[in-house]
Amino acid sequence: MKQTIQIGRRTIRCDFGFIFILLVLFATSCFAIYNAFNLIRYNAGPFYLKRQIMWYIIGFAMLMLISRFQNKALFAYIPIVYKALIYVLIYLLLSKLLHRFTGFSLPFAGPVNGAFSWIQLPGLGSFQASEFMKVVLILQTSNIIADFQKKHPNPSVQDDLRMFLQIAKWAVLPMVLILLEPDTGLFIIIGFTILVLLLCSGIRKIYIWIALALVAVLFGGFFFLYFYQNDLLASLVSSYQLRRIDAWLYPEHNYLGSSNQLYTALLSLGSAGLTGHGLQANIVAIPEAHTDFIFAAFGQCFGLIGTLFIIVICLGLDLYLCKMAYNVKVPANRLIIIGTIAMLFYQQFQNLGMIIGLVPITGITLPLISYGGSSTLSYFILFGLIMNMSPTSSRIIKISFDILPHWIAFKERFNLH
Repeated sequence: MKQTIQIGRRTIRCDFGFIFILLVLFATSCFAIYNAFNLIRYNAGPFYLKRQIMWYIIGFAMLMLISRFQNKALFAYIPIVYKALIYVLIYLLLSKLLHRFTGFSLPFAGPVNGAFSWIQLPGLGSFQASEFMKVVLILQTSNIIADFQKKHPNPSVQDDLRMFLQIAKWAVLPMVLILLEPDTGLFIIIGFTILVLLLCSGIRKIYIWIALALVAVLFGGFFFLYFYQNDLLASLVSSYQLRRIDAWLYPEHNYLGSSNQLYTALLSLGSAGLTGHGLQANIVAIPEAHTDFIFAAFGQCFGLIGTLFIIVICLGLDLYLCKMAYNVKVPANRLIIIGTIAMLFYQQFQNLGMIIGLVPITGITLPLISYGGSSTLSYFILFGLIMNMSPTSSRIIKISFDILPHWIAFKERFNLH
């Protein structure tokens, strides 16, 4: 909830509790990257730390800028932003196809770790359009559902299908383009977030059961083929994805190859004990210690206590957003906050789960802790919009710099002349 502070003639309205949590995440992210200096290759740790500080400063500035406008006015630009991001995603796909057939890629759209997900801007860094597309899809899906609920208080099956089709018109094309980059992790994040929003839309339970049945059939079919028809499965999915499953199920079998990331993460956490090996410890070499595996790097240095601290501050953000969603009365705004919570929680669960071996490694970072400019800015755009949605407390805190009234009151109280 936003608090109102009146300083002289100036009035400031801000959700200081929310800002405090974001500042704690900022400090934790910077400290975690600093702590991983000895694990980052090519002595690039200071570079990433400076960049992360820069992205957070830009993020806070963007949050404050967005909070000065009405969300309704900002939502009018969603179609324009959507089209621009679609063009960028198509450009990346064309670069990938060109690279496959000629060995060359389009300007500013070369491969990074085998994926065509980033536009590289000289002097500025990389821009990941898919990170911002997930923001657009959360906003648009929430608005579609809220508008549908308003127009159809007792929807028929045909009405539900029209809503699904309307959401699909916005979501299918960008999701396919993101999957082709390939960025399976972000594809799953967007799909999961839209599914949660649909579950909160009040649709019939039969749709939920059908969706769960389809997911169960897909997973069951995949693992049946994996264990009993591996050759057939290899013809349907890439060898890279199969190696990820092998590494997840049998991390000890190829710990110098495909299982190296999971094996070293488990080794670093398992050897750290309660308090870890100390600041900037380099007992176990951890790949991508500033991005995907920053939780493992932090745990190696500070043990169970350090990992619990990371989990607590992540849950603190999630719970605060839950409180904001509960206090918000406008349906579309509530859905946007729910979508943000779903996206955050899934990323947190997936990142922490893959590090401890609960789920396969998918290259998903720990949001607002791992290094990443596009991810950080995309969340701060959502946070700025959510700050606008937060209701304002009726209490006003007044701060006056005029000491004369206070001095007169002080003299009268103690009979000073």
